[in-house]
Amino acid sequence: MVDISPLAGATHPKTNKSDDALRAAAEALETEFLTEMLKPAGLGKTSETFGGGIGEEQFASFLRREQASEMARHGGIGLAESIFEALKKRVGDGG
Repeated sequence: MVDISPLAGATHPKTNKSDDALRAAAEALETEFLTEMLKPAGLGKTSETFGGGIGEEQFASFLRREQASEMARHGGIGLAESIFEALKKRVGDGG
């Protein structure tokens, strides 16, 4: 029996560690932005009926941050990509 993994024969382009760091920083900034924007949108707002009470209110910010993080990780609103490109140009120009 031959074991075939989904990545068998797949080639991955070499990535620059500097680019990875810049992309991570850009994604983190987009996450923070989205977290703040989701507050006024009412995401995580406790329900009037059958709500979780004070406990739900205390942990709503964690839920918003995780949701914003997932949004940014999956493309978000494109802010991270714009920031990444700007940072890459800046680093390429020598600061």
